[in-house]
Amino acid sequence: MKRRPLLALSALAPLTAFLPAAHAAAVGQAAPDFTLMDTAGKPVKLSDFRGKHVVLEWNNPGCPFVRKHYQGNMQALQKDAASKGIVWLAINSTEDASADYLTPPQMARWMSEQKAAATATLMDEDGQVGRAFAARVTPHMYIVDPQGKLVYAGGIDSIASARVDDIPKATPYIRNAMAEIAAGKPLSVSTSRPYGCTIKYKSGAA
Repeated sequence: MKRRPLLALSALAPLTAFLPAAHAAAVGQAAPDFTLMDTAGKPVKLSDFRGKHVVLEWNNPGCPFVRKHYQGNMQALQKDAASKGIVWLAINSTEDASADYLTPPQMARWMSEQKAAATATLMDEDGQVGRAFAARVTPHMYIVDPQGKLVYAGGIDSIASARVDDIPKATPYIRNAMAEIAAGKPLSVSTSRPYGCTIKYKSGAA
């Protein structure tokens, strides 16, 4: 009965409540390498994509901010990435004790129902990868360059709301970044304020 009000409150939780890993990734530095299982149980390693740009999207289908962008915007960005040769990895760091947790088959089904076009959807139930990147909210977005360096961290766009009609009004940070990548230009924005629902990390994950 209380799940939705609690979700709404968690979406507004202060980012200071998040405790990242001691040596969390920073823009301009090497992105932490990782291996995670996709929803089919296949291992996916970040460094296997060296030579390509990689977008990382932190995802939780129970979050209204995620659902906002999965009304078509996120899928369009994923397809745009594929057309430009950019890898797109969706990562779910929701702990398995959370009411928002989806099993790998459930997560795969949801992504399929949304007609998502991510390169892979990865499960990070213990939160190790999310904390290594200092991912705080869903959707928290990152871009890794072909040399493995983190070149963007922040929001998907500039308007921190759960309203779909705000998407066309916002500065589309990820769309703009991918256009600059395709044009061979440096990113004009490398950091921005992320917004969304606080990630439900496993207690004690470091």
